[in-house]
Formats: sequence, C-alpha cells, structure tokens
Amino acid sequence: MKIGLIKQVHEDLHPAPPSHPENPLRMNAALRVVEQSDIADNLEILQPGTASIEALYNIHDRRYVESVKKVSDEGGGYLDGDTYATKRSYQAGVKVIEGAVWACDRIMDDDYRRIFLAGRPPGHHAEKKRGMGFCLFNNIAVAAEHLIAKYNLERVAIVDWDVHHGNGTQNIFYERDDVFFVSLHQYPYYPGSGSANERGEGRGEGFTLNIPMSSGSGDEEYETAFKNIIMPELDKYEPQMILISAGFDARDRDPLASINLTESAYTKMTGHLVDLANRHCGGKILSIFEGGYDPTANAESLYAHLKELMRD
Repeated sequence: MKIGLIKQVHEDLHPAPPSHPENPLRMNAALRVVEQSDIADNLEILQPGTASIEALYNIHDRRYVESVKKVSDEGGGYLDGDTYATKRSYQAGVKVIEGAVWACDRIMDDDYRRIFLAGRPPGHHAEKKRGMGFCLFNNIAVAAEHLIAKYNLERVAIVDWDVHHGNGTQNIFYERDDVFFVSLHQYPYYPGSGSANERGEGRGEGFTLNIPMSSGSGDEEYETAFKNIIMPELDKYEPQMILISAGFDARDRDPLASINLTESAYTKMTGHLVDLANRHCGGKILSIFEGGYDPTANAESLYAHLKELMRD
C-alpha cells in the first residue's frame, strides 16, 4: 500500500549549532536510506500546500508564539539551555505545523490512509506557554486539535514512543477526554515527568496513560506493555484517528538515552497500531518524527516503521 511521505527537515531554515544533537543529519541520512530501499516504490513524496494554522493558537499561547517569532526576527538565540532558534526557525516551525495540518486534511479526505511527516524542529516537549527539549511548537498536539475542531472528532489517540516523556502533549490535553495520550519513556529521565500515577485530571482523568520504562529495557518489555496495557486501553477508547509521536531515540545505539530497542520493536509497535487503526478508524494514521540522534539507528527504525505502515 502506498503511503505519503512529507520531508520538512529544514536544514536551510533550522540549521543546528555546532555539535548540537538536534541537527538535519539525523533525519536526512535516514530518508536517503529508505528512498533507495525496496520500499521506495510505495512511498509517495508529498509537497504540502498552505494550510490554516489557527489550531496553533488553540494550542499555544499567542504571546509565546510571538516571542518565538521575535527571537527569530532578532537573529536567533536560545529559548532554554537546549532549545535553539535561528533567524528562520520560526518559519521552519510554522511550515511543520502547516505540514501536519495539511496531512490531517489529506487523510480525512481519504486521499491517503497513512502519512509520515519527517519534520523538524520536533514538538512533543513544547508546552502551551514555552518551548523546551529542542521543541518550538507542539506539532502533534496541533494536528490533534485540528482534527477535533475541523472534523468534530471526539476520540483521537496519540501514542508517543520517544524515549523522553512527551510532557508538552500531556500538559496540553491533561484535562480533556477527546485525546487519549499514551507515552512509553525512560524514567526517571528528562524531562522528569511521566510517572504512572499521572493519569489526567477532571474530564481527562484516565485519558493519560504513562508507562515508565527502566534503563536497560528492551524489545520484550515494550512488546509486553503494548499487548497487555496499551492495546486493551485503546481498543476500549475506539479512536477515530491515531497519531504517533515517532521518536527513534529508544534505540540501543542512541547516544542520549539508555533503552535498548532494536528495529524489530518499531515493526511490532507500528503493527499493533496499524491493526488498531484498521479496527476502529479505517486505517487512518499520521506519524510525526520526534527524537532520534543516531543516523544509522534512525534509518533502520524508520525503514521498519514505514514498511509496517504500508501493510494493508
């Protein structure tokens, strides 16, 4: 089955400072591998058109968005000790948001059932009023909000398997029941949140599912979590759309963490979500790149992820 691929690596708009781990190479190298592989014929390279970014302001405080623009307009700088912006990073961030919104529209219009957005800057650490952890705007949260606001979806699932807890996404939807947020992550580790007792509040109680993973966990532990915890919960939720925060930094070779997944884990995790999507939402999945800092591991993991997304 053909799937869509959106490439928004933005090496020109969002170049990294010297030696910074969040750099264009981490995804460009992986894209070269998959585009020269045996799955290339089932990848359709998509060029997003302009799209409304009104959902950006439904997710992020307008003053925060303006502050990011101001930092870029003034030549760039750091939002915190890790999170940089260049003179055109605001433009890059907006383009990824547009790409996510446009991809949602293509999927909801039945042009594609599944799309992978290879975008940077990443997004899942960005909270309502601040960027952090290399992230400027929360791309996946904006996508979920767009689906709810434009298409009146009542149940959107976000599965975040980045090795770091998706604190920004959790923060944004913590008191809502129209988004079921699942995160598997190394714990305790950056950013410090994501304990199992963080389950949501108010209307959102029970719609946040954190699965902390100990340092050294591998394929078996992740498979057990998917089969015994995640899939039963998501089957009960019956999502109308599935979004994936696809970080590949839980790989055994990644330099920024201590989880030991192989590429096989990404085949199995993706496979579970493909089956879930086929059961509940006509196979609809949007996957958005997050972390992953070893180019070779990213290439292997992306190949496994995309190949399984192609399964009908």
